[in-house]
Amino acid sequence: MEFRRINALPPYAFAPIDALKMEFRRAGDDVIDLGFGNPDLPSPDTAVDKLIEAAQNPRNHRYSMTRGIPKLREAVSHLYDRRFQVALDPETEICATIGAKEGFSHLMFALLGPGDTALVPAPSYPIHIWGPILAGAAVQYVRMGPGEDFFPNLRAAWEQAWPRPRVLVTSFPHNPTTMCVDLDFMAEIVQFCRDRDMVVVHDFAYADLGFDGHEPPSILQVPGAKDVAVEIYSLTKSFSMAGWRQGFVVGNHDVVGALAKLKSYLDYGAFQPIQIAATVVMNEEPDYPKVANEIYRGRRDALIDGLARIGWEIERPKGTMFVWAPIPEPYADMTSLEFCTMLVRDGKVAVSPGGGFGPGGEGFVRFALVENEQRIAQAIRGIKKALPKLG
Repeated sequence: MEFRRINALPPYAFAPIDALKMEFRRAGDDVIDLGFGNPDLPSPDTAVDKLIEAAQNPRNHRYSMTRGIPKLREAVSHLYDRRFQVALDPETEICATIGAKEGFSHLMFALLGPGDTALVPAPSYPIHIWGPILAGAAVQYVRMGPGEDFFPNLRAAWEQAWPRPRVLVTSFPHNPTTMCVDLDFMAEIVQFCRDRDMVVVHDFAYADLGFDGHEPPSILQVPGAKDVAVEIYSLTKSFSMAGWRQGFVVGNHDVVGALAKLKSYLDYGAFQPIQIAATVVMNEEPDYPKVANEIYRGRRDALIDGLARIGWEIERPKGTMFVWAPIPEPYADMTSLEFCTMLVRDGKVAVSPGGGFGPGGEGFVRFALVENEQRIAQAIRGIKKALPKLG
């Protein structure tokens, strides 16, 4: 049997590392997993308690609303007003999604189809590349990362693309490169898309993870941005609610409306107790993201400082929950997958091969800050054992 969309997908680039990790764990080895960006911090007690209370009410067991219950959308509106000084109409400019990944994927189906083109940074979070492709569109890559100049690359990608792109995908702070930008940068993106009649989709997954004085800007803070932009906000990292799958698409009312119409054919929204708990946590725990931010900053410093002590110098990222590390020079002849395999085999540490993030990812690996500082220190010892050529 032929599965046209599925057969177009390449083998999952991280699968060999996951399989090797599980093989060693089954054999009794303690493999520290810094590969999968799965937040380990517990969700706020406020959310858990409200979920339990709401789940005990049978009225909440029925179908919910595709766009999200009204109070949930109001809570997002209040959050954006409080956090970014951005006004959002809960009725027309906010649509709840079952996680950011689902929201992005369905957004691509609403915006793109066969014969269309999207501009997508590379390397990138894989769904940013494959979401447009699964919708039937072509992808033109915008090179990112160390040594790259984003806007000349963006203009070159636009000029090389045919048909002319309809959508630009962005995400800052960026996964995996950790690139951070300011509001002037966002304003230039908005103007670029306005001049070319494009929609910009900004995945704001790391909205609350900025370090050393960096405060990630919302693209909607740019005056007039809602004419061309939508943004995806999620509770996954900001409120440590990864498994709850609660995200939002906010901004341009036509795009939000198109997504809501598409979703009305696809789902009935998230389980209503989750929506109720998400509403309460946004309203009652506005400072929780600062707590999470400080934990990730400490882990970043533990990893960067520890690697420096063993001879692997890496620039300190100013955002995200990741570290994007060039493969050290003594091992530069290895592919990222070969290097990661060696780390698991000889150091019992799993990280993500850069090649899995698309063009421009080779030569790098990505660390996820999903273990505490003691476990990170243990990982450093394992890496030192696996890389005897360092320092």
